[in-house]
Amino acid sequence: MQLDFKEIFTAFMVLFAVIDIIGNIPIVIDLRKKAGHIQSEKASIIAGVILVVFLFLGKSILNLIGIDVNSFAVAGAFILFFIALEMILGITLYKQEEHDAMTTAVFPLAFPLIAGPGSLTTLLSLRAEFRTENIIVAVIMNVIIIFIVLKTSGKIERVLGANGINIVRKVFGVILLAIAVKLFAHNIKALFDIA
Repeated sequence: MQLDFKEIFTAFMVLFAVIDIIGNIPIVIDLRKKAGHIQSEKASIIAGVILVVFLFLGKSILNLIGIDVNSFAVAGAFILFFIALEMILGITLYKQEEHDAMTTAVFPLAFPLIAGPGSLTTLLSLRAEFRTENIIVAVIMNVIIIFIVLKTSGKIERVLGANGINIVRKVFGVILLAIAVKLFAHNIKALFDIA
């Protein structure tokens, strides 16, 4: 096992930006109001399990349907690009589904809010560039942050305020946009090298 702190930090920042748990605080608070209580531990653990399982099985699933990781990573770069645009411009491209208060910890909180299409695609894109153990450490670090944020979402909202949350969201949007461009460039080059 070879841990690379630069890889861990980069993977952590990419996942943190994609999951955007700080930017999702208003949604978390809304869910808390509707459901009465959010099981932070359950939501964090389920999201972490989904992410790790997809990290290992995602490539096999792609092979089964005849798609290589580089093609998937290019598609992932497009998704990251649109998520970044959402964050920077304050627009909504993805439809929010209605939710049942009884299953809030699992749906929509753990999936698709935390472990959604963006984060799952990102995992496979990261796997094309980084070592698996470094990505797992980054996932665990994100799950810990998610748990802390879910537990303290009310306090964070009071401290940052609506403007603070918007600023954080836009900063991470710009970071995510740069990462999307890098992922696209790296994987499109790999595709042309293969061809």
